[in-house]
Amino acid sequence: MVSQTTSPPAPADTPAGTPSPVYAPGELAALAARHGLTMSGARPSLVAYVRQLWGRRHFITAFATAKLTAQYSQAKLGQIWQIMTPLLNATVYYFIFGVLMDTKRNVEDFVPFLVTGVFIWTFTASSITAGTRAISGNLGLVRALHFPRASLPIALALQQLQQLLFSLGALVLILIGFGQFPKPSWVLAVPALILQAVFNTGVSMVVARLAARTPDIAQLMPFILRTWMYASGVMWSVDALLVGDRVPHFVKVMLECNPAAVFIDLMRFALIDSFTRAQLPPHVWAVAAGWALLCGVGGFVYFWQAEERYGRG
Repeated sequence: MVSQTTSPPAPADTPAGTPSPVYAPGELAALAARHGLTMSGARPSLVAYVRQLWGRRHFITAFATAKLTAQYSQAKLGQIWQIMTPLLNATVYYFIFGVLMDTKRNVEDFVPFLVTGVFIWTFTASSITAGTRAISGNLGLVRALHFPRASLPIALALQQLQQLLFSLGALVLILIGFGQFPKPSWVLAVPALILQAVFNTGVSMVVARLAARTPDIAQLMPFILRTWMYASGVMWSVDALLVGDRVPHFVKVMLECNPAAVFIDLMRFALIDSFTRAQLPPHVWAVAAGWALLCGVGGFVYFWQAEERYGRG
């Protein structure tokens, strides 16, 4: 039977030949507590964890900005790709869905409708994709330094928000070019983006924990996001599809409560004149706030629960 007692190394000034003291595990714990020692990497309480994150707020901001700056540093066009990527996606979707499949026939102001959907969807998809690499892509940092690990997915979600804000200038120019001029309802884009950012950050923390344990999640995520995009009305009108009784009621509820579609609809309502309140699902602001609260708080707690396991194994 293995002994449960422990013999710590003798102090440096202990004379040679002096036997080391032997402690039972309970005595070691009491000795550590008496001298203010704590377990390395132990998970703090939720309140203490939030305080630690607030104390690292400058690191989170600097890390997000540095990642954004370095993202296209090797490309000749540099940061212009932050705008070009969603615009090129919108061009491809316009040709395939608007021209070949003629989905623009049922949508007024199709180009503003499409471009707004692509920009807002890209924000969510990029945040979740970045979350899958939050821990596995920064293992050196995680293993070398002690800091709240939630700093990483939060910083990467902040990076995607910064990128969206940078590219919104191009979106505004496109809207104006197609007759959608600034009006008071544009102010509604601010709370819609805040709710979406909270939602994205929460989901990012969920996938960060899952991918830290199962790296294959990162390989599967593009297929999940592509399916989700097609179900979110990025290139077609959810409202037009739900007219009449063409789809079962439960499918209608799922499409109306789809969080990606909800945030896209709120932005279209804020920015596009022809997208009216009648095209929004019932209680849309309450649904958006509910998703933000559920995923923001739930994702944070879910990530925190595995704090001591990140970077190990």
